[in-house]
Amino acid sequence: MDSRYGDQLGVAVVDLTIPARIPNFVAGKETPPARETWFPKFDPATGRVVAEVARSQRDDVTAAVCAAQRAQPGWASTTVVRRGETLRALTLELQAHQMEMARIVAAETGKSLKDAMAECVGAIEMGFFVASEGRRYYGRTTTSAIEHRVAMTVRQPLGVAGLIIAANTPLANVAWKVFPALLCGNAVVLKPAEDTPLSAWAFARLAAAAAVPAGVLNVVHGYGDEAGAPLVECPDVAVVSFTGSCEVGRTIARVASGRLAKVCLELGGKNPLVVCDDADLERAVEAAALSGFSNAGQRCAAGSRVIVFDRVYEEFRERLVQRVGRLRVGTANGDDFGPVINEMQLNGMLAAIEAAKTRGIRVLTGGHRLSGPGYDGGYFLAPTILEGAGPDDAVSQTELFGPIIALYRVRTLDDAVQLANQSPFGLTAAVWTRSIHRAMVFMERVQAGVVSVNGPTYGSEPHLPFGGLKASGNGLREAGTEALDVYSDWKTIYLNHDPQAL
Repeated sequence: MDSRYGDQLGVAVVDLTIPARIPNFVAGKETPPARETWFPKFDPATGRVVAEVARSQRDDVTAAVCAAQRAQPGWASTTVVRRGETLRALTLELQAHQMEMARIVAAETGKSLKDAMAECVGAIEMGFFVASEGRRYYGRTTTSAIEHRVAMTVRQPLGVAGLIIAANTPLANVAWKVFPALLCGNAVVLKPAEDTPLSAWAFARLAAAAAVPAGVLNVVHGYGDEAGAPLVECPDVAVVSFTGSCEVGRTIARVASGRLAKVCLELGGKNPLVVCDDADLERAVEAAALSGFSNAGQRCAAGSRVIVFDRVYEEFRERLVQRVGRLRVGTANGDDFGPVINEMQLNGMLAAIEAAKTRGIRVLTGGHRLSGPGYDGGYFLAPTILEGAGPDDAVSQTELFGPIIALYRVRTLDDAVQLANQSPFGLTAAVWTRSIHRAMVFMERVQAGVVSVNGPTYGSEPHLPFGGLKASGNGLREAGTEALDVYSDWKTIYLNHDPQAL
């Protein structure tokens, strides 16, 4: 962005040019890894190296936690109003550098600049929402059964928060965790996904420009077993918040809970989108395509199971296949979605499709890696629709985290709800119907943390809680004021007053 805009908005001019090497950020300074080891970050759209990234080890994590411990008491002693004002300043930095940040997101994810810009807007909105909570931050003042006593509750910080995020929407994922953790008076050690280190590096630079005190926000890059595991194991980390796979989430829960740390897990979904026989099929088809394929299907809220009433199944299937055939895959603003984040993930999806075919599951469209001009070297999967999978097949039960959906046929709403719930996950769900009664029944009976009527399976807003049931998480919620419950604890206070002291 032109420097004069920074002057007009009262924000700093920050250099966000991607360097050849992405260092850690500890105690307010960019810091190389202690062992001087680095790993390559590849562009998912081309397969070429974007930068080398700090390959942190236990010593690097320990240094970051120590820096956070030193900084946290001073940050916590700052009023929550003042902390909110600091976070507002950081959000203004993010807003002023929105174009640069969007380019960074696009560079590390392969998504279009348009989609990266939309992600930046989401991160900015989260920042403004959380910052405003510094003016509320409600506890309770209530009655007591004992005379001359007042009872109240207030929030208190936990200490050091260890935050581990996924790669699908890297900047938004940073914002969802860092902003509420800091507002509550904690200091943070952030471990971004190894596939998306650039957003976290740039966010840390903006935080420094916004005068977030040194040590309050620390960023440590690296692989999960080398940098993430020591963060989870560290006895000085009071709360661990993780977004990612169930397998890793279970390990984190076992390790962190074993030392009685607080744990917040958001572990994904296999989300159903139900199309009733009275639905507006044109709009339902569009919602199914968006739910299944936007962001290359790399959404925990992606609609990967499309459950359709028998009476409209054939027509819906034909319309959906035609709509998916018009999807454009690439990195331009006119494209619908880009590559998946890395080659290992792409190969896993191709293997899952081949395994499904051996079980008689049909591929209606897609199912292959895209190649040729614009695709060579990149990790592009053709948008894929599967048909004929049973509810217990692997493609019905496993989150593939890519542009793959499966179609299912049911007779009644009872059948649809039963199939929707026949999943280890319970994150989001959607139903398409003109019937208020059907919508209400579905809303009440579907096992999901988020339900949409006549909409896609995704689309969270910053002021509302997001999270799921069963294997989708451990009951806590991100976003909304409910996120404050993740990063703070309640203190009950009894104030006794003596009437004889008048």
